[in-house]
Amino acid sequence: MSQIFGNVLDMTWQMAAMWAIGAVMIYLAIRKEMEPTLLLPMGFGCILCNLPHSGAVEVLETLFQAGVANELFPLLLFIGIGAMIDFGPLLADPKLLLFGAAAQFGIFFTLSMASLLGFELRDAASIAIIGAADGPTSIFVANTLKSQYTAAIIVAAYSYMALVPIVQPFCIRLVTTKKERMIRMDYTPGEISRTTRILFPIVVTVIAGLVAPDSVALVGFLMFGNLLRECGVLRALSEAAQNILANLISLLLGLTVAVRMQADSFLVPETLMILALGLVAFMFDTFGGVFFGKLINLFAKKKVNPMIGAAGISAFPMSSRVIAKMAKEEDPYNFILMQAAGANVAGQVASVIAGGLVLALVGPMI
Repeated sequence: MSQIFGNVLDMTWQMAAMWAIGAVMIYLAIRKEMEPTLLLPMGFGCILCNLPHSGAVEVLETLFQAGVANELFPLLLFIGIGAMIDFGPLLADPKLLLFGAAAQFGIFFTLSMASLLGFELRDAASIAIIGAADGPTSIFVANTLKSQYTAAIIVAAYSYMALVPIVQPFCIRLVTTKKERMIRMDYTPGEISRTTRILFPIVVTVIAGLVAPDSVALVGFLMFGNLLRECGVLRALSEAAQNILANLISLLLGLTVAVRMQADSFLVPETLMILALGLVAFMFDTFGGVFFGKLINLFAKKKVNPMIGAAGISAFPMSSRVIAKMAKEEDPYNFILMQAAGANVAGQVASVIAGGLVLALVGPMI
């Protein structure tokens, strides 16, 4: 009995605050269905690791070193993501790759801002990758650069992925007119041969390896997952990667990351700054894609709906669905889902290449 009272007395307000953060994550996962496969285990793990003298901390720390610190979990998760992606809309309209590139603007803008605010270069670069709205890439970059704010970066990255339906519509309406949001786009799907679908992941891996060698692990695992999907002879492995592997790794990742959410190291002023800078990165990635679409419309005969540029971030497939829904709200007969999906998968590729470029630029300087 005395031990129980001792544990209660050892409680701090910081621990209670972390319980509240964990409860909010669980609420968003269950009631709002925002990234439940990650936010639910992360929220529960946050509470678990902030119990006084929690015996789970040592176990999860071992798991963190075995699966996160060496980038194993993020890379395995990329296989599952790659197996889920259909690159057909992108292959049918390759110019959508440009939207994926334009929507990475926020990464480099935020890197400069974070540096000006006093963060070390390794930390500033890791924070900036939050803008890609790609959790595995954020984990990979933060771990590779040995950022001291890995937990806050991961929480911010996945939180903003979950908040895509809230943040992106606000950003888009801020910089577009109703007339622009009502622009219709013709979609004429071309015949994409099986050979093209098989060669695409291989060619992208080779090009990424030559242009940005530090991104080849990320791109390679993503494209290997897609090759499992498209080869046609490994259907069981493809389905396992999409379902069992992706779900299992997400579960382990959420619980494991929570070990870095202990009150004494998480509740610091820098965490709030990281959350704010992550939001800036995410918003400016959205702005970058939209403004690129508006730029194209200055010269193109066939206008594009600039909203598809916002789908150039890496929150696949949520962002493309949000954009398609916004278009239908403005005009019930405006169907731009396929164009948005093409920009979205382009953003998935562009975000991992951007992560590799950040590593290549920052790595030699630290």
